[in-house]
Amino acid sequence: MSKLMDQAIALRSDPDTHFNCAQAVVIPFAMQAGMSMEQGYILAANFGGGMRSGLTCGAISGGLMALGISGVTDDKSAVEFIRKMTQEHEGKTNCRDLLAENAKTMIPKKVHCDNLVYESVSHIEEMLRERGMTNT
Repeated sequence: MSKLMDQAIALRSDPDTHFNCAQAVVIPFAMQAGMSMEQGYILAANFGGGMRSGLTCGAISGGLMALGISGVTDDKSAVEFIRKMTQEHEGKTNCRDLLAENAKTMIPKKVHCDNLVYESVSHIEEMLRERGMTNT
């Protein structure tokens, strides 16, 4: 497992502070880029819970922010990331839709959301490796 993934897991497991999905994706990449944990926390604060309104999943919006923080800013890469995130979720990108689909399973909500965070971090790391842009 990578250092970035270890950090995302630690954030989602922290019993003292709630890190939303966007924060848990953004913070490891923000810190790698020289930002503080607090800066990453604040940057992604309003993107959890689908921008606090059930819209785009925080793991997806956080992933797009993480790509930007990492220097990947082109449209093609953003579309590639979104495609990777949606291909195993029947094309769904909205938090409310992903949670509604998950409610049909026996998987607890936290586990479902954690898995989306880890999936996002994994895809970003893969994309950065493919571009020779990571030291993980």
